[in-house]
Amino acid sequence: MRSIFLLAGGAALMASTAMAQTSSTPTVTAATNPLLADWAGPYGGVPPWDKVTPAMFPGAFQTALAERRADYRLIADDPATPTFANTFVPMQLAGQRLGRVMTLFGVMTGNMNSPAYQALDREWSPRFAAAQDEITFDPKLFARIEAVYAKRASLNAQQQRLVTRTYDSFVRQGAKLNAAQKARLSQYNQQLATAFAEFSEKLLADEGKAITVTDEAQLAGVPASVKAVAKAAAAERGQPGWAIVNTRSAVDPVLTFATDRALRETVWRAFVNRGDNGDANDTNATIARIVKLRADRAHLLGFKTHADWRMQDTMAKTPAAATDLMMRVWPFAKARVAEEVRDMQAIASKAGTNLTIEPWDYRFYQEKVRKERYDLDQAELKPYFELNNIIQGSLYAANRLYGLEFKEISGTVPVFEPNMRVWHVTRAGKEVGLFYRDDFARTGKRSGAWANTYRGQRRMPPVQTVLSSNNNNFAKPAAGEPVLISLDDAQTLFHEFGHAIHAMLQDVYYPGLAGTPRDFVEYPSQVNEHWLLTRDVLDKYARHYQTKAAMPQALLDKIEASKTFNQGFATTEYLSSAIVDMKLHSLPDGVVDPDRFERETLASIGMPKELVMRHRLPQFNHLFSSDSYSAGYYSYLWSETMDADTFAAFEEAGSPWDKATADRFARILLSTGNETDRAEAYRAFRGRDPDVHALLKKRGFEGAGK
Repeated sequence: MRSIFLLAGGAALMASTAMAQTSSTPTVTAATNPLLADWAGPYGGVPPWDKVTPAMFPGAFQTALAERRADYRLIADDPATPTFANTFVPMQLAGQRLGRVMTLFGVMTGNMNSPAYQALDREWSPRFAAAQDEITFDPKLFARIEAVYAKRASLNAQQQRLVTRTYDSFVRQGAKLNAAQKARLSQYNQQLATAFAEFSEKLLADEGKAITVTDEAQLAGVPASVKAVAKAAAAERGQPGWAIVNTRSAVDPVLTFATDRALRETVWRAFVNRGDNGDANDTNATIARIVKLRADRAHLLGFKTHADWRMQDTMAKTPAAATDLMMRVWPFAKARVAEEVRDMQAIASKAGTNLTIEPWDYRFYQEKVRKERYDLDQAELKPYFELNNIIQGSLYAANRLYGLEFKEISGTVPVFEPNMRVWHVTRAGKEVGLFYRDDFARTGKRSGAWANTYRGQRRMPPVQTVLSSNNNNFAKPAAGEPVLISLDDAQTLFHEFGHAIHAMLQDVYYPGLAGTPRDFVEYPSQVNEHWLLTRDVLDKYARHYQTKAAMPQALLDKIEASKTFNQGFATTEYLSSAIVDMKLHSLPDGVVDPDRFERETLASIGMPKELVMRHRLPQFNHLFSSDSYSAGYYSYLWSETMDADTFAAFEEAGSPWDKATADRFARILLSTGNETDRAEAYRAFRGRDPDVHALLKKRGFEGAGK
């Protein structure tokens, strides 16, 4: 829900292979193009962010793709009998230069996008898809994979798992199709790649817009820190007054605090209609094309629906299993929304207004209920959540739990934006790698929060250390102002850092066993959120930015008492998005009018009229900027089931800091990548499957489903 976890340069990006250079194309080398050079400097080499320009990428792509093609041709054309050593080992190392180039490109298009990068994305995305298919569809290469797979019983456990997963992946991607089918599949993949780039470009354009406010009276009730951010956003745009940018971090505070109901409605409508305005940035036609192409591809690959195809390599295994979990929780979430609306309506009536709660009122009146019921005001919390302090708190918790040591080295290695910070990471005196932070929203940066891995760990020679990053969209204040974030923002920070911890604790031999199933990916990050509100972290780091006083216990008690407050809203806006995703990608023919489908699906499940999906289809980046979370948004709930049950293990041990539990968690689940089945690994850690009642308790739905 908080993030899209990206392994830039990982399997999805590195799977591209070569396209032939024409004789008229000048040879591009590391000497003439810095993007092709091995990463130099300390810490096992670092990305040359300070040298990257859009103009460098076409030549770098061509050279790196050609090199990767040559790597795979050597493997496929090897006359020796196929073995693990002469087939799978070189496959693990093939295309490393391309992986580095794609990492640079992926990060720049996500963080520093511009028309030049968008043009590159449109042009090259279908080429990368075709290049990927060239590997998958190579009959000589697959014959070698299949030969080793047939004799895998003679290999050790990790080798068997790598061979099996590779073979299954090639089959899922079409390696066993005939030539005509492969040609058609490649066309689908290229068309999808083009559509993904088109969707991202349109959504980014809508998120770059802003609502301009010239009368300060309209901002009544909005905290000074939020107004300062809006003032700075207007100045950046060369506009008078205040600019409320069309991103969640800018919109939510206005919806929460602004007393001007008309302004709230204007801001809300602009935000929820991103990509859905019937203009040049409307994404509906692009979405319809994506859904149809996905369905056609699934049929070609022998699956009833895209959801069935996507669920093959997940913990849930089937759309039915994922849907069963979602629909188990859905009725209780809806019922809680009805309670929340009654409470808000009562507050509104008491104030003498006869309004009916609308979606642009929900956050505003929920704050009034929170204040009345718990004497808790979100504005009262912000002074304790100063960004730099909360960052330090996240590092402290990782050190205490897992022994990770952080030393800030900002300014000593290249970065792509001057506000980025960097830490050198060690554990028990041994090199782990680097951790980068890019925290602030800006024009050209996609919305949301996410984690990247610039370089993944591996013990297979040549050994690699980790280069990990977190990316947020906190609103940057005016010069000299403190960066005060909300409790929700602080939880997001801990969540994304959980992804980084997962990357930094990884200890695998074969890089092909590093990536975990999609419905496991969010698990470590969701677990890490629990440590934000521990008394130790709060006492040391959640200190008032002016008085330096620790958060009073009475205030923490209010937070604890209100932990399950508003869970109807939070659960329903998320689950509605996940249910619509699964139903959309379970359409056998893939023919859809996105707006109509969204409207009718929500009606069929009884979506409360007082709120909307967290991500409406026209702006659902998780689903339509790539395949990564399609038929997979359920995975946050699946992961949360394990997350709640995992923290329960610490509570059962008597302390959130119980070292034996932390050591087992790190050793069995965080360090092992995908070396073993993740469900089996969870059972090895907990002694059983996850208990869904821990999730229901965490969300305040005690008694549900019993």
